[in-house]
Amino acid sequence: MKYFWIQLLLILGSVSMALMFIRTWSQAKNRAWKRIAFSVFVVVNVYAVLRPTDVTWLAQQLGVGRGTDLVLYVMVMAMGFLTLNTFLRFRSLEKKITDLARTVAISEGLRHNDARLGQDAAAAPAAAPAATVPEPGPAADSASDSASDSASDSVKA
Repeated sequence: MKYFWIQLLLILGSVSMALMFIRTWSQAKNRAWKRIAFSVFVVVNVYAVLRPTDVTWLAQQLGVGRGTDLVLYVMVMAMGFLTLNTFLRFRSLEKKITDLARTVAISEGLRHNDARLGQDAAAAPAAAPAATVPEPGPAADSASDSASDSASDSVKA
């Protein structure tokens, strides 16, 4: 009964974390192994709170000495995992946001260009070269000669 209140507080904290995790289950979009690991963590946490002498025994078997030190080492490893996981998630989200921003910028640029030039003007340059190709024959040769002469005159000027 000496440790009842601290045990109750720690167990309520573990259960509230588990309920929060379960409540946001669909929103969390966690992988299955993260869900399993979190569930195991909660169960081990409740067990360690109820039976602290077992944690001390396990620590002595592992050569750590005290159960408190073992819990500290495990929490440092868990914090390292959490930090790495968060870093990788943010890096992935930054890449997705960058790709999305590029896509939006390109589509907005095209839309702005089309609005500025008009839909027909943007489509006309693609169709214009096909319409101005002269047919082979004597008239086409004289037309191309006069066009090249006028082009060379404009370059000299």
